[in-house]
Amino acid sequence: MDDLTTAGLAETVRLTTSGEVTARAVVDAALARIGERDPALNAVSQLVADRARADADRLDAARAAGAVAGPLHGVPVVIKEELAVEGLVTTFGGEGNSTPAAADAEVVRRLRAAGAVVVATTTMPEFGAWPYTESSSRGYTRNPWDRTRTPGGSSGGTAAAVASGMVPVGMGGDGGGSIRIPSASCGLFGLKPQRGRVTSAPWDQLWWALGTAGPLARTVLDSALVYDVVRGHTDGDRWRAGETGSFAEAARREPGRLRIGWTTRPVTLGVRPDPVHVRAVHDTARLLTDLGHDVREVDPRYPDPTAAFVPQFFGGIRDEADGVEHFSRLERRTRETYRIGSWVTPKVLEWALRQTEKVSARANRVFDDVDVLLTPAVAHRPVPVGVLDGKGTVRSALAAMPAIAYAALWNVAGNPAAAVPCGPAADGLPVGVQLVGRTDDETTLLSLSAQVEAARPWPLVAPAYATA
Repeated sequence: MDDLTTAGLAETVRLTTSGEVTARAVVDAALARIGERDPALNAVSQLVADRARADADRLDAARAAGAVAGPLHGVPVVIKEELAVEGLVTTFGGEGNSTPAAADAEVVRRLRAAGAVVVATTTMPEFGAWPYTESSSRGYTRNPWDRTRTPGGSSGGTAAAVASGMVPVGMGGDGGGSIRIPSASCGLFGLKPQRGRVTSAPWDQLWWALGTAGPLARTVLDSALVYDVVRGHTDGDRWRAGETGSFAEAARREPGRLRIGWTTRPVTLGVRPDPVHVRAVHDTARLLTDLGHDVREVDPRYPDPTAAFVPQFFGGIRDEADGVEHFSRLERRTRETYRIGSWVTPKVLEWALRQTEKVSARANRVFDDVDVLLTPAVAHRPVPVGVLDGKGTVRSALAAMPAIAYAALWNVAGNPAAAVPCGPAADGLPVGVQLVGRTDDETTLLSLSAQVEAARPWPLVAPAYATA
């Protein structure tokens, strides 16, 4: 089972559907790795070992009886603890709820229907408010590349689980960079899809126009395979993306010659990118030029997304806090954030959504001249754990600025954007760049990212866990 540590989703499905290994054996191996590795990382919130083994046994029995295997047959997955998993408390990273969910969230249901086996939920900062996975309830989640460092957030538990080889893929969410930031921090591929591409059911929205769910994966194809299972809206979704083709097919084909603009200028004023990230953009621009693309520096003329983002941030947290069973159990910083956001009324949110449309129109002007925008994924290197210790809402927001400086704009604009690994830097920690695509154009990002992956392969798991 040691080979399963680095086996991605596609390889795991090949093994389970060919009969080389059973779903039960794959799940048992994943549970064993969680038991061995999670105590040092604190990535797992709730383990569901008994049900996972029973679900794997049912998959094996159905396969033996001649049933057609699903596209994720026997793949162990973890789920960020803001997504409902039947029988588990939907914690949102804290202690505000105590009643187990009666049903899976729609994306979790779709994963199970495709043959995936849920083995655990993963840690997050309470309500995903910060790009660092630590809280008074969960403590510190640690980066598998350096356990003194943060894995980023808010999908940091999922990132740590995948990057340490516990599971080949996991679900996260992104309301301001929360898929891309931990992916870049942990050496993973993480695509934030177009707004409305993935259902938020049973909710009609996640943080209004900002949020979406999606996978964190080791490879571009693995991410695409998950998206082909979970994407698609329901009747209750407030936002719906436009039509697009198969993500997996896109990840398997050449992108053609593209116009790619690059910049290291952050959206957030006063933030300076680390030289490591500047070099990563320059190196990637040269690689893309060598691959035959038309690559040039551009000025994106970024609009200021603050007026749209901030009300939705506060409104999203207040909505989720209003929905928990035990408000008094929320951590002190969350209750402070709730109070500070009291000015965000329904009228303010509707105004913010109108600002979102204006920001999106201005942000998308860059695509009049280029097909893809290349930027750093984050401005800073992964910081030591404890970055939020003793901080209230305002100081935590200031600490978050370098992490979201390139990412949050595209939540407001709605465009697809991906964190693409560049491999480790001289400090031994991974580096990622961000590729941003036109509206509804995830397929171009997937094709281009796969081309980069083939030309510049990255480690599949953190070095300390590659042979563990």
